[in-house]
Amino acid sequence: MINISNFKLLLVFTFLFISNAIIAQNDTSTAITRDLIKPPNLKKGDTIIILSPAGRIKNKSSIEAGIKLANHWGLVVFFGNHMLSQDNTFAGTDEQRAEDLQKALDDPSIKAIWAARGGYGAVRIIDDLDFSKFIQNPKWVIGFSDITVLHNKIHDLGIQSIHGQMPITLDLENPVQKPSIISLYKALFGKKLKYKLDPSKYNRLGESKGQIVGGNLSIVYSLLASNADLDMNGKVLFIEDVGEALYHIDRMMISLKRAGYFENCNGLIVGDFRLKKNEGNSFGKTLEDIVLEAVEGTDFPVIFNFPAGHVDDNRAIIMGDYVTLKVTKKKVRIGFQ
Repeated sequence: MINISNFKLLLVFTFLFISNAIIAQNDTSTAITRDLIKPPNLKKGDTIIILSPAGRIKNKSSIEAGIKLANHWGLVVFFGNHMLSQDNTFAGTDEQRAEDLQKALDDPSIKAIWAARGGYGAVRIIDDLDFSKFIQNPKWVIGFSDITVLHNKIHDLGIQSIHGQMPITLDLENPVQKPSIISLYKALFGKKLKYKLDPSKYNRLGESKGQIVGGNLSIVYSLLASNADLDMNGKVLFIEDVGEALYHIDRMMISLKRAGYFENCNGLIVGDFRLKKNEGNSFGKTLEDIVLEAVEGTDFPVIFNFPAGHVDDNRAIIMGDYVTLKVTKKKVRIGFQ
């Protein structure tokens, strides 16, 4: 025979369990984000391949700085078979670029894939790639700009990647690039990565933590509603861009807002934005105005002037790693896990 008091107690526990389940389902602020796989740290003697998944490069000498740097780090450098191919603006046909990248993804002896440059073209081949062997043997994929396509796709596969300098953007004699080169070394060789920034009057103060995702704003925007779109729940979004008009930046930010990017976001880091040449401010808003307006109604920290993007000082970011943000009026701290 059932004891009435025990039965009542059982009902209470059942009610509390169901209530908590409903709350947890709707409380996105405590959402659990899966950990992403970090590819093995590089070491001397490892093999890195330089290839061109997007825009073409004129000749091998244009990436000589990247080759020299990789050799200086003790890495063995290989090249994609079609790295120097040309098909109008692309580094070879879609089939040739996909072939090079597929071989690099599949080859377990290659420990890192370094995009020679960005430009345009990665989105044309992303759906032709088979990542099954890459998932079994993850390796670092490095680059920025158009390589954001790969970063987003790889993030969705549960693997980290590196947003950072590319061979064509390197100038080893330029002292401004030294911090970005050091940061790339740290990211690849497993050294602790953290940044201290000067405060901006436009920053939104606060502390938070989340996996960092994103990259070039135009690319992130172009991938909306595709299989390389991002789930921003509990994430920290990084954005940068170059050569865009203010009204177009506004269009992209509003589109991300409408797509729900900022509803459950844990932070926003704004890198370098080089506006379209001869861009007047007839739009009536600054870049900072546009960004802050797009995130109105949220309370996560916002950081401006992070040194990354189409600039000489392009600091490395381990995409998919957890970052902690601490933003006060006097200092900004960004630490990687």
